[in-house]
Amino acid sequence: MSLTLDRPDLLRQQAYIDGAWLGAEAVMPVEDPATGEMIGSVPALDGTHAEQAVAAAQAALAAWRARTAGERGAILHRWSDLMRTHQEDLARIMTREQGKPLAEARGEVAYAASFLTWFAEEARRSYGDVIPGHGADKRLMVTREPIGVVAAITPWNFPLAMITRKAGPALAAGCTMIVKPSELTPFSALALALLAEEAGVPAGVLNIVTGPARGIGDVLVSHPAIAKLSFTGSTAVGKMLAGRAMDTVKRVSLELGGNAPFLVFDDADVDAAVDGAIASKFRNAGQTCVCANRFLVQAGIYDAFVSKLAERVKALRVGNGFAQSVEVGPLINAAALEKVTRHVVDALARGGRLLAGGNVVEGAGQFYAPTLIADVPASALFCREETFGPLAGIVRFETEAEAVAMANETRSGLAAYLFTRDLSRSYRVSEALEYGMIGLNTGLISTEVAPFGGVKESGFGREGSRYGMDEYLNMKLVCTAVSLG
Repeated sequence: MSLTLDRPDLLRQQAYIDGAWLGAEAVMPVEDPATGEMIGSVPALDGTHAEQAVAAAQAALAAWRARTAGERGAILHRWSDLMRTHQEDLARIMTREQGKPLAEARGEVAYAASFLTWFAEEARRSYGDVIPGHGADKRLMVTREPIGVVAAITPWNFPLAMITRKAGPALAAGCTMIVKPSELTPFSALALALLAEEAGVPAGVLNIVTGPARGIGDVLVSHPAIAKLSFTGSTAVGKMLAGRAMDTVKRVSLELGGNAPFLVFDDADVDAAVDGAIASKFRNAGQTCVCANRFLVQAGIYDAFVSKLAERVKALRVGNGFAQSVEVGPLINAAALEKVTRHVVDALARGGRLLAGGNVVEGAGQFYAPTLIADVPASALFCREETFGPLAGIVRFETEAEAVAMANETRSGLAAYLFTRDLSRSYRVSEALEYGMIGLNTGLISTEVAPFGGVKESGFGREGSRYGMDEYLNMKLVCTAVSLG
């Protein structure tokens, strides 16, 4: 694999199970979405290997959960520090396999490390309760204990952060873990495992299983030794996994697809709204589950917002993530490119006015020009489906009630954004929007200190923040009868 690193050993082309690096006869190639070149391969493991990983995690559980919260936290701190020390190498691996601009990749490394730091501290704060007894001779105590072996299935769009956002609280709580990373971006996960090993994470506590989703996923979703499944990905797959997980009554956390509305009211700061639109829509080439998917703009400010946004979209620089000043990288594969094209064609066929982009960028790689289409009806395909690409479509509205109704007309409920300088409206609309997260006068909402998650068909459970620990802990009641003398 042609990639210059200060630490070449961070580039691993083997899976990681029970503290050992292992290969397989069958391998899966990994391509650079910016060039189409094959950049390496990883073992195409199967269900048998997944069962080995489960056995390793089960065997390691008792000793890991027996460590004090402070001891587990210290290891997580070292892991976080190592990520920051090797930030540049991790970012370069990520840009090569995922495509995002190098500056964004560096930012993700820091973001991913922040979850390990945060949960290293939260490990010490998994408090229990003493409850007043229901009888004079009864004492009630509630403790929180690690749920057990955890399986995590993570996506390609944030190949480091989506792992640490799960592994941080799981390991802090005393759980052991098997991670199945996306087959499109496995190298980031494997580099992370090497640093975990160096930080002192014991063999079996963290396992990285690479390969096709079906064989590995069948084990992770059905194995009776796995107590919890955490999945980030599409709504369709999440529904299937949740249904199968109920056969063994696993705890499940799902962070699924979005369809985020971006509401701009007449009283908004137009420049701030445009800044928020660029940050939310075009980060990672629009391939984020919380990126703005449809823009709803009030009539009085519509023309000014569209004009200013068009200027900014036209100025965005597209290219290989390693090139200087690039702001928008490639889409992950040909299927992603086809979906954006389909949504653009549909919006234009419905009367949309093309103001920027609207075309595949010629040459190698999966590039689509940042695109802005105005005057689109709310019936457009991108209003009903998550685009996951650099398309901003603008829908005009007249009243606040109309905007809220359009925003809520979806089964998705992950994130929503609104821009207004009216204090009362900010409360009314934030409370009326049926979403798990609201960006009020900002296009960026993700941080390790705040809960991340959605409602409706965008899933359930929360990651990050103090609430993130609860996903990996069971409550236990001890009811004690005492002698009254």
